[in-house]
Amino acid sequence: QVQLVESGGGLVQPGGSLRLSCAASGSIFTINAMGWYRQAPGNQRELVATITRDGSTNYADSVKGRFTISGDNAKNTVYLQMNSLKPEDTAVYYCRGTIVTNYVGYYWGQGTQVTVSS
Repeated sequence: QVQLVESGGGLVQPGGSLRLSCAASGSIFTINAMGWYRQAPGNQRELVATITRDGSTNYADSVKGRFTISGDNAKNTVYLQMNSLKPEDTAVYYCRGTIVTNYVGYYWGQGTQVTVSS
């Protein structure tokens, strides 16, 4: 059994910053990659950023230069530093892990709300 638990969401004013965390636990052999996705009301879930075990990163164009993804392999934890937040960043943010147990599978966290509003 694998669990991903996100934290760090909340309400912030435009131009502000938030840092999200996602910790994976359970019967994990290794984590190949982790990523952040978001879903705003009425929209499909979209990729925000991903990071592989060796540290390679990928970002959506809409967040490049503002968001930074990082990971701590020893803690099975991934972070998303979000700066210069805009109202259009408002969404539920989900963590996803590509995790090896007895097989390779995708695991999702429960989501954390980020609201950018004055």
